Amino acid sequence: MHYLFALINFLSLVSAFALGGVVAFFPDAPGQDKPIPGGSPLFQCDTVEKQLLKIENIVLSPNPPIRGENLTISAVGELLETVDEGSYIDVEVRLGYIKLLSQTYDLCESLEENDVDGLTCPLSSGQYSLVKEVEVPAEVPPGKYVIVARAYSAGDDLITCVTGEVTFPAA
Repeated sequence: MHYLFALINFLSLVSAFALGGVVAFFPDAPGQDKPIPGGSPLFQCDTVEKQLLKIENIVLSPNPPIRGENLTISAVGELLETVDEGSYIDVEVRLGYIKLLSQTYDLCESLEENDVDGLTCPLSSGQYSLVKEVEVPAEVPPGKYVIVARAYSAGDDLITCVTGEVTFPAA
């Protein structure tokens, strides 16, 4: 089970990073998802709703991620309003149709615990460019992992929604 917790931690970190700074496709409704520039397997979801973060690009290297190797995530975006303590991320991770995780994380704590470029709350509005390296656990079992992560302000305004999928092939 250690590999499962390592995988969930990895996917949660990826989503926290992507949502804090600024793996086909898990749509909420047709036409609400759009690819995020940068060639990653990530999409911005809930695009018909007002979002406080304009994600300009996310680049993964290597793309797709490889088990047992480090993954470098680069993200650029513009935060349109200040993000205060009390902001949170709802994360859902599936392996195929099996839900592995459905959990809420404190956005500010996630940024600090995972040392995302030294960011701490409150996050001021403005342009952000971040780079973070994470380890992809070697024990990750083969399969298609789908993630949906929505970040909300302390006042429940949508900061952003990111969805995507990563497939780890059999060895």
